Amino acid sequence: MPMMSWTRREFLSALAAASAPIAAPPARAQPRDAILRPIPATGELLPAIGVGTWITFNAGTAPAARAPLLPVMQTFFERGGTMIDSSPMYGTSEAVIGDLLKRTPRRQQAFAATKVWTYGKAAGERQMEHSRELWGVPKFDLIHIHNMLDWETHVETLQAWKAAGRVRYLGITTSHGRRHGELEKALTKAPFDFVQFTYSLYDREAERRLLPLAAERRIAVVVNRPFDGGAMFDAVKGRPLPAWAREFDCANWAQFFLKYIVAHPAVTVAIPATSKVEHMAENMGALYGRLPDPEMRGRMARHYASL
Repeated sequence: MPMMSWTRREFLSALAAASAPIAAPPARAQPRDAILRPIPATGELLPAIGVGTWITFNAGTAPAARAPLLPVMQTFFERGGTMIDSSPMYGTSEAVIGDLLKRTPRRQQAFAATKVWTYGKAAGERQMEHSRELWGVPKFDLIHIHNMLDWETHVETLQAWKAAGRVRYLGITTSHGRRHGELEKALTKAPFDFVQFTYSLYDREAERRLLPLAAERRIAVVVNRPFDGGAMFDAVKGRPLPAWAREFDCANWAQFFLKYIVAHPAVTVAIPATSKVEHMAENMGALYGRLPDPEMRGRMARHYASL
């Protein structure tokens, strides 16, 4: 697809369309003051902060190694989270999630999101069914095609599964800021409900085309690597949070980074990953309070660039 030139009016119109809720009841009750975003395809509301599980939930098979993650999962649910994102690529993460969900009273709150990451129709179907068994869920809310691997094959399978009620939403992903051109083409060729890609104060490339395109096509956006794999905290280590961050109810750098992302009207949910209870509590704090307006987001970007 050729690059398009957007006027400010066209871009704002597309963002408004993406944010406009469709008459449909939310699937889960949420805290009244949580920041919720509608999935454009249905209007279902999702909390704007979820959790990723790459590396952090790859805890192996030993119960002692998995045990510290149970309070992390419980804190996520207690603070209003629902979307849990994983993939067969993430080692034992899916098996760990399934184990934790069995032991979590609020497990019915989960919005279960995984990925298909293999070649071929039959292999893809086997992998997705195996993931479902590992999670212990009756069906997934969302299955992404991981890093666009054999996406034209898998999108046909996912469309059939969605029509049969075996999955609720289908999506596609890329990561590390890669392959934006290919992802852009895929989004214009197939009816995806979700797209997942990297976006942060460190990597703002998605603002150029992917976020406007998702808004234009009414596709929900899941943001991965919101902390650049944790590297963004190195840039602010030992530095105080600016006093003006209080204007949008920001108490720490994690919330500063996350609120910048979820304040973009095309973003549906950001999925930071952690294996620590205190970090989960910090991350989930970004789900509450005021968000920065466009002028303040510009100030945040300039401040981070100056560090």
